Amino acid sequence: MAAKDPLLQPFQLRHLRLKNRVMSTSHEPAYSEDGLPKERYRLYHAEKARGGMALTMTAGSAIVSRDSPAAFGNLQAYRDEIVPWLAELAGACHEHDCKVMIQLTHLGRRTGWNKADWLPVLSASPVREPAHRAFPKQAEEWDIERIVADYASAAQRMKEAGLDGIEFESYGHLMDGFWSPATNRRDDDFGGSLDNRLRFTNLVLDAVRKAVGPDFIVGIRMVADEDFSAGLSKEEGVEIARRLASSGKVDFLNVIRGTIETDAALTKVIPITGMRSAPHLDFAGEVRAATKFPVFHAARIQDVATARHAIASGKLDMVGMTRAHIADPHILRKVMEGREHEIRPCVGATYCLDRIYEGGEALCIHNAATGREATIPHVIGRAADAPRKVVVVGAGPAGLEAARVAAARGHAVTVLEAAEKAGGQVRLAAHNPRRRELIGIVDWRLSELERLGAEVRYNIWAEADDVLGLEPDVVVVATGGLPQNPPLEAGDDLVISSWDIVSGAVKPADNVLLYDDNGGHQGMTAAEIVANAGSRLELVSPERFFAPEMGGMNHVPYVRAFHEKGVRVTINTRLRSVRREGNQLVAVLCSDFADGWCEERRVDQVVVEHGTQANDDLYHALKPLSKNRGAVDYERLVTGGDIFPPRNRDGGFVLFRIGDAVASRNIHAAVYDGIRFTLRV
Repeated sequence: MAAKDPLLQPFQLRHLRLKNRVMSTSHEPAYSEDGLPKERYRLYHAEKARGGMALTMTAGSAIVSRDSPAAFGNLQAYRDEIVPWLAELAGACHEHDCKVMIQLTHLGRRTGWNKADWLPVLSASPVREPAHRAFPKQAEEWDIERIVADYASAAQRMKEAGLDGIEFESYGHLMDGFWSPATNRRDDDFGGSLDNRLRFTNLVLDAVRKAVGPDFIVGIRMVADEDFSAGLSKEEGVEIARRLASSGKVDFLNVIRGTIETDAALTKVIPITGMRSAPHLDFAGEVRAATKFPVFHAARIQDVATARHAIASGKLDMVGMTRAHIADPHILRKVMEGREHEIRPCVGATYCLDRIYEGGEALCIHNAATGREATIPHVIGRAADAPRKVVVVGAGPAGLEAARVAAARGHAVTVLEAAEKAGGQVRLAAHNPRRRELIGIVDWRLSELERLGAEVRYNIWAEADDVLGLEPDVVVVATGGLPQNPPLEAGDDLVISSWDIVSGAVKPADNVLLYDDNGGHQGMTAAEIVANAGSRLELVSPERFFAPEMGGMNHVPYVRAFHEKGVRVTINTRLRSVRREGNQLVAVLCSDFADGWCEERRVDQVVVEHGTQANDDLYHALKPLSKNRGAVDYERLVTGGDIFPPRNRDGGFVLFRIGDAVASRNIHAAVYDGIRFTLRV
């Protein structure tokens, strides 16, 4: 079967043989240190190489010039110091016959002026990008000359580092800023006709080819249709693709459709959960047909079946599965070994990108090893010691991950779950039809537990005796949390929780006030469900902007629903109390900013979201009976060593708690707890 699998066929890109048809497209995980790809960056890419992919594209735009300051951890390709670090990364990937390229760019207007060297942001014309809010100056002739030279110098460094090729970023950055009528309003030799708008690109390509020679692979990741009325049209975009393909200056096209200047637009280019799979695949196929040239593409191609179709149908030459490899860097190895059913699914949560765009590093919502390869393995090895009896109480994301890791280490695992189904708050979140893919977090772990021989027992509200009766060596308390009200002066008994709404236990009333004092998906999901039920809704937050715990890409579908359903959003306002008057409730709203300012709302229902309170009764009942009395050595947890200090000679088992059984956090924190604690068992 492997010999016939379209994904496993090699692809010849001029002199470069790619062993299969799957790649990770360029993206910036923000793992750089001082703008350089050091150990963490190298290990991240090396893991994907070990996992079997043919090509990993580093950097979500390594910057070629000083006046293109990093927007989200970008590598600094204008520095000579980058060469040895990239050489080490390339060597680590080449050991597994994985080719390595890098994306180079000048960010143009897609950055901020008040960072790095505080140099002015520039673009083809002084058109502001909403996402980064900088007002760019128009690039002058001397700017163009020096930036062209910077591109050539950066390309030379990449060749010196032993990379297999480069691509230029041409969507939302400086290069395509010259292409698009929306951002190029010049009346000189770089504006107006398509020939003029391509002049900067051709100057760069000529300078780069002179610097690296004709045999070094050079490609371009390009927008071929900005898909809005003022932007680059499909006709002009495809014409640019034709011209580039016939120029002899580039070796492949990596095709994008859309614009990225706002959060809403970005999600059309990079769709999130609940949005269409592979929305631009057919378009990329059209570009390939029109150019008869090697075409790469990635946009929510998250499963093997879709990727296989993309190659088999001739739409693409190389298929990008970028977020899918953040979730599971060993996709190709599992395909080659006939283990597709073991692939950890990308559920489209886009926690990875939201963290990057909010100034953090890329982390997968349910693979805590990604980005932590130095300390957490993607493949769990068996424990050196004799197998232990491990009891995990709770089958939410923390408990399921702990059970999976313990079972993979060869321990005998029993999971006790109070509900009739596993999943905890993940299953609750998946009640929102738009986010139902999240259940993949649960389903994959249940499948793994079955494969590994772990036992899951349902409908057991475990007490201490239930646990002790199993004679455990290790007890993991993953009992999660229960919804709690925000602090109110009065009316605690009159409000309902977001859980009541999301679970369907309580139906939305006609006129609802939802107070979100947590700022994550929980309150927003409840608000979306209330709005879609046709209720009149006011969403109130004490924050200066609502849902601060949730990134901009996930923000988009909620706000779309709120606009479509006429939801009123009120920020900087705190719910003080609730009282009943007749058949209605009166919510008293006050301000932290203006002493004595309060308003009242008459509504039919008040919904509140204030995170969870740890469901820790079982933990405290077992604590005095345990060897370590529940204690964990955090220093050793981070640096290495035995993390369970002996505190009770008479204790019969090691005890620890994880996830929301400790404190209200999120899915990733629960999964991270589950793996890093249990790896020490």
